[in-house]
Amino acid sequence: MALNGLATAVLLLLVHIGLLLGSCNADDPFVFYDFKVSYITASPLGVPQQVIAINDKFPGPTINVTTNNNVVVNVRNKLDESLLMHWSGIQQRRSSWQDGVLGTNCPIPSKWNWTYQFQVKDQIGSFFYFPSTNFQKASGGFGGFIINNRPIIPIPFATPDGDIIILIGDWYTRNHTALRKSLNGGKALGMPDGVLINGKGPYQYNTTLVPDGIDYETITVHPGKTYRIRVHNVGISTSLNFRIQNHNLLLAETEGSYTVQQNYTSLDIHVGQSYSFLVTMDQNASSDYYIVASARFVNESLWKRVTGVAILHYTNSKGKAAGPLPDAPNDEFDKTYSMNQARSIRWNVTASGARPNPQGSFRYGSINVTDVYVLRNAPPVMIDGKRRTMLSGVSFVNPATPIRLADQYKVKGVYKLDFPNKPLTGPPKMETSVINGTYRGFMEVILQNNDTEVQSYHMSGYAFFVVGMDYGEWTENSRGTYNKWDGIARSTIQVYPGAWTAILISLDNVGVWNLRTENLDSWYLGQETYVRIINPEENNKTEMPIPDNALYCGALSHLQKPEDISSAVTITASISTVAVAVLTILCALISVSR
Repeated sequence: MALNGLATAVLLLLVHIGLLLGSCNADDPFVFYDFKVSYITASPLGVPQQVIAINDKFPGPTINVTTNNNVVVNVRNKLDESLLMHWSGIQQRRSSWQDGVLGTNCPIPSKWNWTYQFQVKDQIGSFFYFPSTNFQKASGGFGGFIINNRPIIPIPFATPDGDIIILIGDWYTRNHTALRKSLNGGKALGMPDGVLINGKGPYQYNTTLVPDGIDYETITVHPGKTYRIRVHNVGISTSLNFRIQNHNLLLAETEGSYTVQQNYTSLDIHVGQSYSFLVTMDQNASSDYYIVASARFVNESLWKRVTGVAILHYTNSKGKAAGPLPDAPNDEFDKTYSMNQARSIRWNVTASGARPNPQGSFRYGSINVTDVYVLRNAPPVMIDGKRRTMLSGVSFVNPATPIRLADQYKVKGVYKLDFPNKPLTGPPKMETSVINGTYRGFMEVILQNNDTEVQSYHMSGYAFFVVGMDYGEWTENSRGTYNKWDGIARSTIQVYPGAWTAILISLDNVGVWNLRTENLDSWYLGQETYVRIINPEENNKTEMPIPDNALYCGALSHLQKPEDISSAVTITASISTVAVAVLTILCALISVSR
């Protein structure tokens, strides 16, 4: 090894140890992951294309941790453009520095690596990660993220016999750079080319719709066993109906909250959403069974090819799956069925486990609201000659200097704390306009969808309470329909076209948090904002300090050391092992000294 490579390796080792020392706690162990993010060639729909892989795998590896673990992910960016990894639904308590979106983080330059370090504080459940910049999610780079209960906290169902992750999502045979170019040119993306299940195309259930040679996903199970199946819609913009032929889906959890358990024959899963089902393998296995994810609220005769099909294979199966797919809900022009299904998802308030908002978990319906925001979207419009999307008349422009970094270094003029409480009545505008949240306040947000497609919305840093949804325009009288007792707490919720959804958020997590549509094309074109929550009493108890390895960009670019440590690629795995070993010893010594 060359001397400069050795020096880099030593530096990387010290960085790892330095980042992790703050996590030394006998009760809160750490786990380490190493992500090499690069391009590979794959043909999920039979057409060779460039996809984004992690450690040469598409989709990427599952992060599997336990409540309160300290998670360290070293990301090596081998792409030809900058990168951020976002941990969707992970609340990053007290540390928006680790959220992996442009409002809080400078992107990782090409050929660099950067280490995320965060604690999954007081969380359980099913989540996923993905690249959040440059439309890269459309080319992959995503994977599952499981947070298990600590052993002392019981789960509200019998321990499953296995745990299965299913990633579903619409897919284009054009890569993210081509799709991005279309959006930049003022064009819509058009109908997807298909739906992938775990990065693979459909089983050939129909020789007209599915060509020969497509690699499909097969999930092997044992008869009589019950599995926890975690399903995530990691797609671009298409709501999908998920079902398993002849099997009931017993809903148990969504995005960190245990639900009232109830059976569904199928469930609509919107972009960015995650669900856990308990599925018992109670069929006679006369043949394999279809696993289906099909597009919702579309002209089904035109969208037939936008269907993902995998195979559920019993170990004693007597033959291959054949015949027609199990039917989807027959309500193309009536979304009432889907909304009623969504309303039926309730929080299991008697279950043990980490709570998303400990200060108000069981009394959210009686907490006084301090701020109200009505966020209204609309179909794309032209602003200054560009096709843009917006919330309440504001199309968000990501600043060159991240908002949280600008606050840290008191850089003026980066953003405005003037996001309107109600939709603007004048012409739409492009601005870096941010919501001024009140620390320890209780915010009511009404999401009004005046677009023609289902939009799903996500807020980083929080699980919010879903208290109501209905068709038409929201009014103050709509509060009379709110669920004030067991509305589900989650991080991503759908809003049907011509309808509204109301959420309540306890603003107890200091930082700058992204509030956005999860529909990737609308997000890319400006349908987002940030909520800035600052504790007026500065201390290190409500927010973690800026990381030692923070990246700098924009007005603070001069602070960034021009250090490219990608030469350490071949040794990061061994460094990680050494770092873990050294840290274990140091933590033990620290624990003894206490």
